[in-house]
This record gives sequence, C-alpha cells and structure tokens, in this order.
Amino acid sequence: MIRSMTAFARGSQNADGIELVWELRSVNHRYLEVQPRLPEDFRQLDASVREAVARRLGRGKVECGLRFRAAGANVEALQINQPLLDQVLGTLAQIRTQQPELQEPDIMQVLSWPGVTVAKAADLSPVQEQAMALLEKTLDDLLATREREGARLAALIQSRCELLQEQVDRARQRMPVVIESVRERLRSRLAEVCDSLDEQRLEQEMALLAQRLDVDEEMDRLATHLREVKDVLQRDEPVGRRLDFLMQELNREANTLGSKSADSETTAISVEMKVLIEQMREQVQNIE
Repeated sequence: MIRSMTAFARGSQNADGIELVWELRSVNHRYLEVQPRLPEDFRQLDASVREAVARRLGRGKVECGLRFRAAGANVEALQINQPLLDQVLGTLAQIRTQQPELQEPDIMQVLSWPGVTVAKAADLSPVQEQAMALLEKTLDDLLATREREGARLAALIQSRCELLQEQVDRARQRMPVVIESVRERLRSRLAEVCDSLDEQRLEQEMALLAQRLDVDEEMDRLATHLREVKDVLQRDEPVGRRLDFLMQELNREANTLGSKSADSETTAISVEMKVLIEQMREQVQNIE
C-alpha cells in the first residue's frame, strides 16, 4: 500500500472533566523525524510517543501535539503541613498571651503562611495511559489519511507511466523515419559536391551515423524502468526512495534521447518525456 507522507489527524477525548486532544501533522522528509509537543505534566511520555510513531511510520517529519485540560480538583489537591501549622498556631497563641490587644489573624492569613499548605500534584498515570491509547487511535486516522492520499498518488504515477510508455513507442516508430531522412539529406548534400556518388561509401557512413543515432537501448531501459515503477507501486512497504532513484534513471534515458535527436519530432518526444518524469518526481517526493 503506497502511503503519502503528507497528512493530518486529530483525536480527542473528554471524560470526567479531563480533555485530551492530539493533533498529528506529517510532511515529507528524507527520514523519520518525530517532534512531540507535550504539556509539562506529560513530558515523561516523550520517548514513548517517539516509539509509538516509529512503530507505525517509516518516513516523514511528524509533529505530535497534545493538549490537556482538567478541572482543578483533578490536577492538584491542597495538603496541610500539620507540624508547621501547629507551630504557627502555637506561636500566635503565645503572642496573644503576651499582647492580648493584637487583632486575631484571619484563617486565610494563617493558610497563606509559606509552607503551611502544599499543592500536591495528582497522580496523572491513568491520564497518561489514556493519552497514549488516544495517540494510537489518532495514528490509525493518520495512517488512513496517508493511505488514501498514497492511493491517489499511485494512480497519478500510473497514468504518467502509461503516457510515458506511449512516448517510448513513438520514439521507436520514429527512428526508421529519422534514419531515412538523414540518409536522403546526406545523399543530397554529397550529390551537390561530388560528380559521382559512391553508394558503398554512403552506406558505410550511414551505418556509422545510424549507430550513433540509434536509441533502441535507451528505449529498452526506459521500458524496463517503467515496468519496475509499476511493480514497486504494488509493494506493501516504504518505496519512496526507490521510486526517486527510478525517476533519476528515467530522466537519464530521456536526456540521452534528446542528445541523440536528429529531428524536431524526436526532440519534442524527449521534452514530453522529461515533463512527464518531472510530474512523477514531484509526487514521488511525498511518498513514504
């Protein structure tokens, strides 16, 4: 299954006053690069997030953003530092005994004394487990999106392969016409400068010229590479790098055809080939 590297997925969960939202964005990249963006309370999941993504994806730059919201009671609970509170209250009682005219302190003033109350973070282990489970579901959606986009890219590349094969066939059919045209031009020019034309010498020169103009090998290699592209598109593995290499090989043969061209139509065929190959290459850059 061909997969695109460009996709987006969003997964959310809201229960018991706790909201978790994952947003996954992936774009093309030479290798797999995972960029977790986690709230402070979830930073310890960084390695787990990277491993989860690496198990599911082969290539691409993937941003994994997590948003977390919860009611205050779910986040932290206030605890009283009883020994310190007893010490503060005892000190206040001693002061009142010595100076009874002083105003009685407010309870909030007592609680605001540094260290009397301690905000203890709640155990977020269950929430972190929920976050990782939600990440797996969101990765399912991301993969489905990448596969849908990959199917579209594969169909586009297949269609360009068919068009390119048509150009290969045109080039093959054109070569006998090109050789005969060159023969006639050479014969005409020689007749202008020679009183008598040596047919044997003409055939020797034409044989050498035809050998230089012959593109059968290039067309054979082009056809072979096109078959390989179609085969690779059927594989159930990351194939982007292999397809990129095949695009280079196709372009090499199209360039050779252009350099051997002896007429405008063959040149046009070479240009059309390179246009089709470039269209495929642009899409291949997005394939995992």
